[in-house]
Amino acid sequence: MFNFDVIIVGAGVAGLYASLNLPKNLKVLILCKEQPWECNTFYAQGGIAVAKDINDIPLHIEDTLNAGAGMCDEKAVKTLSEESLEVLEDLIERQTPFDRDEKGDLLFTKEAAHSTSRIIHAGGDCTGRVLHSHLIAQVSHTLWKNAAVTELLIEGNHCYGVSVLTKRGSYNLYAKHVILASGGVGALFEYHTNAYTISSELHGMILENSLKLKDMEMLQFHPTVFVKTPRARKMLLSEALRGEGARVVDFWGNRFLFDYDSSGELAPRDKVARSIFDYKMKLQERNPNAPQEQKEVYLDLSPFSKEFFYERFPNIARNLSALGYELPKDKIPISPAFHYCMGGIETDNIGRVIGMQNLYAMGECACTGVHGANRLASNSLLEGLVFSRRSAKEILGSYGAGNRIQDSKLREFPLHSQVLQKEQDENLKAILRHLMWHKVGIIRKKSGLNEALGGVEVMLQSGVGRLLRLRLLTAKNIIESALKRDFSVGAHYIE
Repeated sequence: MFNFDVIIVGAGVAGLYASLNLPKNLKVLILCKEQPWECNTFYAQGGIAVAKDINDIPLHIEDTLNAGAGMCDEKAVKTLSEESLEVLEDLIERQTPFDRDEKGDLLFTKEAAHSTSRIIHAGGDCTGRVLHSHLIAQVSHTLWKNAAVTELLIEGNHCYGVSVLTKRGSYNLYAKHVILASGGVGALFEYHTNAYTISSELHGMILENSLKLKDMEMLQFHPTVFVKTPRARKMLLSEALRGEGARVVDFWGNRFLFDYDSSGELAPRDKVARSIFDYKMKLQERNPNAPQEQKEVYLDLSPFSKEFFYERFPNIARNLSALGYELPKDKIPISPAFHYCMGGIETDNIGRVIGMQNLYAMGECACTGVHGANRLASNSLLEGLVFSRRSAKEILGSYGAGNRIQDSKLREFPLHSQVLQKEQDENLKAILRHLMWHKVGIIRKKSGLNEALGGVEVMLQSGVGRLLRLRLLTAKNIIESALKRDFSVGAHYIE
């Protein structure tokens, strides 16, 4: 038997930071589906929202609650902001190379729906990549690459471990505590900004064990994405671009977002995404025979000097230049795409999965309640950091809940024998992505949601492989959650 003190599923910011808060004398195993950098953290551009100081905490809380449209857990939001200062201090002690000015002071930038500049960043627009590389270099625990979790070994209210598929075969791995940090649901959508490993399969495992997902209809679509690439994962153009002065315009240079919201480019993400989506639809309806470039929406980078743009946004500049754009002169065609799941596995305020003794969830796969109906920009990396640290403390008994390492049970499970993937599954995945994008996307209709539900149920009954079945269970939960909420709020917009 493979026995561990803690198994961590996922090697993004939440999984890595949890491992760094667990001492070296514990037997900890980190699992990642493929390569550790293939995670959403690695592709995060904007930064980490933190309270600038104690005086900024109330305003950070207020901004987060306002963005969340009345659906945030206020206690969780308070925890997020208050502990952001402790996390920032720890990251600085770990010598995380955040961007600083000539005097050595941290640089703060502003993003949509923030009242002040409070977002720290690293490597210009490469915050996620820099943070991920820095954290993984400090990990002393064992990390298995190419290890895909295929089952949670659960009986009653206890998780005994996980089944994994590796290049050497399938194994059952056992642990006293299991942490899920597996990311969101990007693979369910035709256009998305997520790493290709982000598949929602762990969410399906939660559902098949009669545990709860919460607020799954609350899906955030990033407003400014370059989608003219052949892959499902599209090129994110950071929120920070608009925070620093980039404009959203049509072919003729009109800044039409102000017709939708007085904050224009700095309105909350859901409003900006819906506005761009709506405006593009109107352009196509009014001028169906016009040249395609007149039916596009663009990001205008001309307010930047070339020197500033290449220094502040080196990753974006490099990627767009490689596609032939002359920057910052050329306008970049943009579209919304799926970006982030506000809902997830329901947890308490220390990351414990509701109804379980020793199973934790954190980061995007979890629903701690901090995001409500709409995530405030750059609160995502912060949530992964704050709640992974809290979960690690709980595992070590710091909260006095009696859930310590030594309180372990042991039992052995048979290795599951279900077929993981069948021949038709790849075609069905493409159909699912198309269905979710067009029927469960930015603007929803009850009739469209019912069509999507019917399509998912047909696929569930068609004898698919286990991994696709798990995705379908998650998709079904998203659709049913959207149907239950028959009024618009935050990112959930229903006609």
